[in-house]
Amino acid sequence: MKALLGQKVGMTQLFDDSGTMTPVTLVKVDECVVSAIKTEDKDGYSAVQLGVGEAKHTNKPQQGQFKDLKKMPNFVREIRGVEFAEDLKVGDKLNVTNFELGDSVDVSGTTKGKGFAGTVKKYHFRTSSKTHGGNGMVRKLGSIGSMYPQKVMKGKKMPGQMGHKRATSQNLKIAYVDEKASVIGVKGAVPGPKKSYLIIKARG
Repeated sequence: MKALLGQKVGMTQLFDDSGTMTPVTLVKVDECVVSAIKTEDKDGYSAVQLGVGEAKHTNKPQQGQFKDLKKMPNFVREIRGVEFAEDLKVGDKLNVTNFELGDSVDVSGTTKGKGFAGTVKKYHFRTSSKTHGGNGMVRKLGSIGSMYPQKVMKGKKMPGQMGHKRATSQNLKIAYVDEKASVIGVKGAVPGPKKSYLIIKARG
């Protein structure tokens, strides 16, 4: 099955024989396990649910859902649109050997949360003049509407929460695979801070 869940370790560099440097994001794949399998006949769609890590606290619904597993996963995601073998069953473990060097993948994660941000930081708006009296409006938002209609239009770029959203980096290449350390390397940068969980999925 061409999909994995892992935890972001950080970025590093790889050098080939000619000295060319390649930026790589390392992802730790620690006991990625199949926690459920969805089928067309039973569920109306085809998908595989994967889990990774070990949860410290679980409730009764989770204990019932993962009763066939040896330990409760900490991070669970359902992945659709991937092909998997007919003999795949709940409890099977996946590792970095699912991918080979050069495979094209999409990596999804949650971006870094930056908190409440103004339009200069969030949308790169220009600031107003800092001279001639200093009116205190250097980084503040200007007009947000007009005389008609007497409302703020939907989608207006305004201050608010920045980051902490689902994002996907598409068409990245697998540049490093270490089965012994259970680490996989993806060429380029991927969403999320260090220690955040990622979904690595082969491009369909």
